[in-house]
Amino acid sequence: MTQILEPGSLAGRRALVTGSSRGVGADTARYFAQAGADVVVNFRNKAPRAEKLAAEFRELGVRALVQGADLTDPDSVQAMMAAVREEFGGLDILVLNASGGMESNMGEDYALRLNRDAQLSVLDAALPLMGEGSRVVFVTSHQAHFIRTTPTMPEYVPVAESKRAGEDALRELIPDLAARGIGFTVVSGDMIEGTVTATLLNRLNPGAIEARREEAGRLYNVSEFAAEVARAAVDPVPSDYTRLVGDTRSFATES
Repeated sequence: MTQILEPGSLAGRRALVTGSSRGVGADTARYFAQAGADVVVNFRNKAPRAEKLAAEFRELGVRALVQGADLTDPDSVQAMMAAVREEFGGLDILVLNASGGMESNMGEDYALRLNRDAQLSVLDAALPLMGEGSRVVFVTSHQAHFIRTTPTMPEYVPVAESKRAGEDALRELIPDLAARGIGFTVVSGDMIEGTVTATLLNRLNPGAIEARREEAGRLYNVSEFAAEVARAAVDPVPSDYTRLVGDTRSFATES
């Protein structure tokens, strides 16, 4: 994995990436640690993986705090933030990466509770820890970001609609964040090779990944997309608060 951010450029900064025990979240957290940031590794049920990642970060000379939390449980979120306050004293970067909704046996409203309500809950709990110059990044997909204008696979619709609802709810907070001096960017990516979601979609809809790859020309892999998420936390906030990653020609924008 190559160095994406300037070495030492995040020294003294503190970052929390939700859902960072694996996948895009883990690689995003790794880029922050490589740049010198202290990092909170958050997981729902992958404690050994999170601990291993934290050990890797500590070898880089940064602090790493492992925090398990059920993001749909406000008490669990508050407990995580209390630990962050105690250990790090505050937060400079919050990446809202964790999402889901394709899991079975989680209840029919689970996608909305995780992809909208939990995102607001995490941000709300983090705000007292964040000062002027801090950054919030929300990670989503083109299939969700453009769901109002471009149909997606039936299997993904509940996730896409709930993630777009989460994005809309967060965007409504932009004026409040700006008043606090906190930047906000949505990072939207195409299907990502090697993610749990892509694997599940391909299982439910065989050939879906290949078809999208052919249409787009290429798809980003996990570490490539994570690099864009990490850069979004340090680059200037785009005028429309949106960083589109990968091909968007087949997605219709809202007029």
